[in-house]
Amino acid sequence: MRFVYPQGKAKALTFSYDDGQVFDRELVEIFNKYGMKGTFHLNSGSLEKAGEEKGVFILDSEVATLYAGHEVAVHGVEHRNLPTLSKHQIIMEIEEDRKALEALTGDFVQGMSYAFGSYSGEIIELIKPLGIKYSRTVNGTNGFFPPADFMAWHPTCHHDGPLEKLGEDFLNVPDYIELPLMYVWGHSFEFGYKKDFSVIEKFCEKMCGKEDIWYATNLEICDYIQAIRSLEFSADGKRVKNPTALSVWMTTAEGLVEVKPGESKNI
Repeated sequence: MRFVYPQGKAKALTFSYDDGQVFDRELVEIFNKYGMKGTFHLNSGSLEKAGEEKGVFILDSEVATLYAGHEVAVHGVEHRNLPTLSKHQIIMEIEEDRKALEALTGDFVQGMSYAFGSYSGEIIELIKPLGIKYSRTVNGTNGFFPPADFMAWHPTCHHDGPLEKLGEDFLNVPDYIELPLMYVWGHSFEFGYKKDFSVIEKFCEKMCGKEDIWYATNLEICDYIQAIRSLEFSADGKRVKNPTALSVWMTTAEGLVEVKPGESKNI
């Protein structure tokens, strides 16, 4: 028996972009064009107010519509370097950002990326009770294994890394990697200031429309893998119970099996 992604997809692809500058508008267009799913980590304190746009950050009033179909996540109210702050300041930096972004989206905001990629074990323990399910680092692995710890989620690569080669490797990922995942991160301004989005558009075009790839947000992937990790098995491993709210999929000798929320079944 091996776990697979929803509907039997063999692998998953996700993107993560920080800071919420106006170049997100073009990046979202590219993602939508090719059927990609992205997570956008925003600093609510930097967003322009409606009617006062200065041309650097997106408007607070467009957050819900611009990122529709994608995910909005925390990046800190003021993009402050967390290890330099007091415990109280760290909590406020994260909790107030989450509150503001939930007010703008009308939805739960439960993901995060660390500003400047700076974090520690102590910071992780501080933010866990704040409703944060995962947080992304900037430490690229060049690999496709899911994270051992979602609160220190290391991406595959920055888009300025060996993106083309890693994309090809991902399309031909070896069978010994279970639940293969490719995670690309960056900042849209890295394209915008050069007026050149060709790197990410070429990559999305190459990766789009694959029947064996699940195109998902960071949170969707986190929730699904955590659901897998929450499954309960009989002592002989022949029966499984799903105590979560998500269906989980696996391949067995009999073929593809879906274990629905609350369901127990023989496998």
